[in-house]
Amino acid sequence: MTETLAPAPQPTFRLIPSRFPPVGLFDSVATAADLAVVMELVGWTNDRLVKERIDRLPQAEWVYGRPNASVVMAAFLHVAPTGMRFNGAELGAWYAAGDLATAAAEVGHHLRRETFARQLPEIRRTYRAYVARIDGDYVDLRGQRAARSELYDPASYAASQAFGEKVRASGSDGILYESVRLRTGTNVAAYRPTKIQDVLQTDHFDISVYSDRRKIEVRRLAS
Repeated sequence: MTETLAPAPQPTFRLIPSRFPPVGLFDSVATAADLAVVMELVGWTNDRLVKERIDRLPQAEWVYGRPNASVVMAAFLHVAPTGMRFNGAELGAWYAAGDLATAAAEVGHHLRRETFARQLPEIRRTYRAYVARIDGDYVDLRGQRAARSELYDPASYAASQAFGEKVRASGSDGILYESVRLRTGTNVAAYRPTKIQDVLQTDHFDISVYSDRRKIEVRRLAS
């Protein structure tokens, strides 16, 4: 099948748990050589998985020396053990939504799964929001939910991960798709860190979910 390409929404929104530090080593170094040395000094390369992942990412795609570079790189180097919808565990991607409501729905879904896994009645967690411009052209899966239902499976990432890694291997910038958690929403999975531009931290939000109801409560925190 010949895939249609389309640009990402502008701007895009991503929510990251506030327990993770907003500034890291990628923000301040000036060259790739310096970055490799600093990573060694602070022990990042002692983590076998991080070392393997950065080796899979072409050095031309390393982002460093600009604000929030560490936030971007963390999305690729610190990956869920089972991967996400369009990436396996070997290398991450930058997932973002076309609006905050969709970003909150995605986060809320995974929080609610955690309530069941940990047998908790409720989870509340604080997130900080990032707005970014995402450049490039993306394989556009919007409007194909019925025709390619395996890529939109709400419970299994098996088919979508295989598809996504094939798209990444082709050199594509990433994938544009409808949110599985909010019918009106759009998401993007970006495979190239250098395409993620003008990353700006904005507001903080408390997000609460409950094991006995689908409601997601989102509260913007005072700055």
